[in-house]
Amino acid sequence: MRKLLRNLLRSRGFQQFAGLLAAGFLWLVWQTNRFSYDPEDVYDIVEPQMPVILAFWHGQHFMTPFIKRAEHRGKVLISRHRDGEFNALAAERLGIETIRGSGDHGSAFNRKGGVGAFKEMVRALEEGYNMALTADVPKRSRIAGLGIIMLARESGRTIMPFAMATSRFIRLNNWDRTTINLPFGRGVLVGGEPIAVPADADAQMMEMLRVRLEATLNDATRRAYTKVGRPELEAGPEYEAGHA
Repeated sequence: MRKLLRNLLRSRGFQQFAGLLAAGFLWLVWQTNRFSYDPEDVYDIVEPQMPVILAFWHGQHFMTPFIKRAEHRGKVLISRHRDGEFNALAAERLGIETIRGSGDHGSAFNRKGGVGAFKEMVRALEEGYNMALTADVPKRSRIAGLGIIMLARESGRTIMPFAMATSRFIRLNNWDRTTINLPFGRGVLVGGEPIAVPADADAQMMEMLRVRLEATLNDATRRAYTKVGRPELEAGPEYEAGHA
């Protein structure tokens, strides 16, 4: 029975159905939350620098497809892991093209399709696509990796850190503290300080910029939850259903 259930969850048909449901649910969340922006002119700041690299934390990704306006072109990096298939199908349903592979430049980089994905991201930026990806590496929540810094150095494009939060949510007790946003509340998009990586950045400078990105994303995340009246530390250890 266990094997049958596992095979069902991994089947293409089930994942397509789940991706369709997820996309519909997220659209409902977007439509029923009153979203604000911090700073208010965040698009005026970002758009002149497009295409850009959009950076956010793992587990805080469900609302990110909605930062894209109709006139924008965007792609998102999603892992090849079976759980990534579900996310990819939902993102594509919401109008975001996907690149599959790992953003982690660790020992499994080649095996996880990291080299090919990196080249695809550079090419996408050259073609005018905004590129969205998580800044932290798998299983190390809220610790920025060097992969996104390397992408900025190679492409010459600016990193735009941001966080999105809603006043109503469920937070899971897993490694990345996955937040499932809920309808009928308030939401906010918070933009952090842009980060440019010089083409000649050495290892020391890249590490400095990695730390800056990490601090900027943490600050944006704190500001986002404060803006919606739900500071992060108020969330329970296992999960918490928020109320507007």
